[in-house]
Amino acid sequence: RSRLLEFFARLPRCVVAMEACASAHYWGREIGKFGHDIRLIHPSYVKPFVKRQKNDAADAEAIAEAASRPTMRFVGVKRAEKQGSSIAFKVRDLLVRQRTQAINALRGHLAEFGLIVAQGVRHIPRLDELLATYPDLPDL
Repeated sequence: RSRLLEFFARLPRCVVAMEACASAHYWGREIGKFGHDIRLIHPSYVKPFVKRQKNDAADAEAIAEAASRPTMRFVGVKRAEKQGSSIAFKVRDLLVRQRTQAINALRGHLAEFGLIVAQGVRHIPRLDELLATYPDLPDL
């Protein structure tokens, strides 16, 4: 990895095909700066071309085969700004889902003590009121 860009800098301009994985957009941007034609392929389009067990060599062969197909559809390399906004959206979505899971878990556990509140984040203040006045809840 540390010498990958050095390798592509010395290589004559060519088509560089990669599976569109976690770091592919970064590498696509960096390798593209040397004038190479970057082609990212969605993993589901590569999978049918894997002939044997999954390893780096078999994956590379499958990517090369998929990229050579005239009807293959490619994923565009995302600009850093687009990737950043996508990350912000995904992290926010994750936090909202985790918050919902935590609220639902808390509601479920407290229901075992007879403390019942409606679903939704807007009902958490009511849960807080019940907790303050409930005498039989263990301190722990």
